[in-house]
Amino acid sequence: MTISDSLPDEPEEPHSLKSQIEADELLDKQENFSRQQLKADAPLRMVETAFLASASSLIWFINNYFPLGPVLRIFFPVPIALVYLRWGNRAAWMAAVVSGLLLSVLMGPVRSLLFVMPFAFMGVLLGATWHRRVPWIVSITLGTLLGTLGVFFRVWLLSVLSGEDLWIYLINQTADFLEWLFLNLGILATPSVFFIQVGAIALIIINNFIYLFVVHLAAWLLLDRLGNPIPRPPRWVQVLIDYEG
Repeated sequence: MTISDSLPDEPEEPHSLKSQIEADELLDKQENFSRQQLKADAPLRMVETAFLASASSLIWFINNYFPLGPVLRIFFPVPIALVYLRWGNRAAWMAAVVSGLLLSVLMGPVRSLLFVMPFAFMGVLLGATWHRRVPWIVSITLGTLLGTLGVFFRVWLLSVLSGEDLWIYLINQTADFLEWLFLNLGILATPSVFFIQVGAIALIIINNFIYLFVVHLAAWLLLDRLGNPIPRPPRWVQVLIDYEG
């Protein structure tokens, strides 16, 4: 009785073995396809990274010698951010390094450093935040902090190279602005040194916040058409510019 009961179970083994072989073959095909896809993407990744890094450097180069106001400045970090959206973190850092090296050859290491900090780093930061689909307020705030650090880095570097304290020049400009503001508001007082320094820092932060907001608007309108959309802006922004995403 025991032997006869065990006989019907034996034919199932070849079928199970066949299914396992088919699954292994399918897995091998998928792995081969993935390897072929990676091999096919590698040249495209390299070409696009080099092209966008060169585009970012060229925008900085043209703006230095043929300034067109704030138009080109808006696009300083966008090409490197696009590299992040298309090819990820490693490609974006490579684009930042390549753009810095190219500018170092074309314009010298000082101007190259002024581009890398903060605009090349800002491109990587914006690409990372846009890739993770974080809200605009988060990416703008992080970019504002980086841009503010970039201003202080620029003031420090140029002060070291020129032998003059450029922060004093910035403080004098802020003092003139605050005196004009107090005069128009009818405030009969002279701003203190501490208040002037706080005002200078506040103006730098506000300027960078506005700049990052405009960069987000430009990237939103441009990258959507390139097939690499960034997170949607707040509803009031869409209503303001009458844009349907």
